[in-house]
Amino acid sequence: MFTYILDDDTELRPLEPAHARHIYQLIDQSRSYLRQWLSWVDATTSVQASEDYVRAALTQSMENGGFTAGIWYKDQLAGIIGFHEINWNHRTVGIGYWLGENYQGHGLVTSALRVMVDYALLELNLHRVEVRCATANKRSRAVPERLGFILEGIIRETELLPSGYVDHAIYGMLQQEWKLKR
Repeated sequence: MFTYILDDDTELRPLEPAHARHIYQLIDQSRSYLRQWLSWVDATTSVQASEDYVRAALTQSMENGGFTAGIWYKDQLAGIIGFHEINWNHRTVGIGYWLGENYQGHGLVTSALRVMVDYALLELNLHRVEVRCATANKRSRAVPERLGFILEGIIRETELLPSGYVDHAIYGMLQQEWKLKR
């Protein structure tokens, strides 16, 4: 993936090992906020952990399994968006995203998700994109809803967070639906 300009202030950049320190600092600055919704936050205790994450994302990309990008806002890392493993047999992919607490409310993830869905369904010719998020995470749920994803169901107690098990809302978008919305 190449750098993709979303607007005058925002761009998607492919992750590089040099970004590990930025990723760790963003997580650390927003740790109490992020740990409400993301199970991996407490395990991210060093820059090395972030570097390991970047290397795993680069390996996934090199193996044609998807890619992960930083969301850069006013030249600062604001969050991450990426494909989970692409299932090429079924032509499906899940997309995950997160933002640092101070970057909420600017439409950054909505813009980034729109580009990722375009890429998945129109460029890669995948059939389906899925987004899962905790049912109580209203901000995260609002993103696929704004883009017209269909709420397909709720999976009960599917993720263990520090506060206990949470349910996930599953949103889906099919290629033919996305083409009609464009």
